[in-house]
Amino acid sequence: MTAADITAVVRIETEAFTSPWRADTFANLIGQMGVELLVLTHPDEGVIGYAVLWCVLDQGELANIALAPEHRGKGLGAILLARAMEVAHARGVRELYLEVRASNARAIALYTRFGFERVGRRRAYYDAPKEDALVMSKAIE
Repeated sequence: MTAADITAVVRIETEAFTSPWRADTFANLIGQMGVELLVLTHPDEGVIGYAVLWCVLDQGELANIALAPEHRGKGLGAILLARAMEVAHARGVRELYLEVRASNARAIALYTRFGFERVGRRRAYYDAPKEDALVMSKAIE
C-alpha cells in the first residue's frame, strides 16, 4: 500500500466495516515497523482489496482484510489471505491471530479452510451492532 492507494482502501473499508478506520489511520501506518499493508489490484479498476498485518517478533495479527463488494465471492479473499500468510511467514511469524464477527459465516469459513482454529471469544467486542468476536489462530510453518 502506498499513499496513492488510501482513497480506494478507505472506500473498501467503509463498505466492509461498521466502524471503519479513517484515511489518516492508514496514512500513519505506512512505513511503520512491524506493519505490512497489502493491496490487491485489478488492471482496470485499481485497488479492489487490502490487508493489514501486524508482525511482532514471532506473532502476527491480521488486523483487517477486505474486498470491494463487487469482488466478493470470487475467491479473491483467499488469494489475499494466502499472500498475507506468506508475508507473515517471511517476517518470521510463527502464530497468526485474527478476530472476526461471530456472525460473519463467510469469513469464518474462509479462515477455517486455511487452517485457522477458534481459540477464544471477545464478548461485545464490536459496535454497530454490538457483537462478539471470535478469536482464531493458525500456526505458520
